[in-house]
Amino acid sequence: MSSNLSRSRNRAFVIAGLGIALLIAIFLSPLASKNPDGLDRVSKDLKFDSKELGEKPSHKLPFYSIFNEYALRGVPEAIATPLAGLIGTLATFGLAWGIGKLVIRGSSLPSTQYDADSDSDAPD
Repeated sequence: MSSNLSRSRNRAFVIAGLGIALLIAIFLSPLASKNPDGLDRVSKDLKFDSKELGEKPSHKLPFYSIFNEYALRGVPEAIATPLAGLIGTLATFGLAWGIGKLVIRGSSLPSTQYDADSDSDAPD
């Protein structure tokens, strides 16, 4: 019974965390600064921004045709960034969830082996 309670609590925690992350991605992402990020700023200040590649490697990625920096292409500007935040948050959550499931599945011992190991540790 405590296992069901623990699963229920874990599920509620995950859902609450995902909900908060989605709220942040949707409602706070439009408030992000339009100024260049740190690396762009330093490259301009130190005048080595002219040495960047003509065609950026990121332009060769399959998602480049969908995303433009931190926004979706072909979507009205008012909702492009929140929608990109929503998609990015869900994609990141899905990847983390899947990797977590694989790691847990790979590290768990079969119950019969666990029972045999725990019995051998018991004092005679």
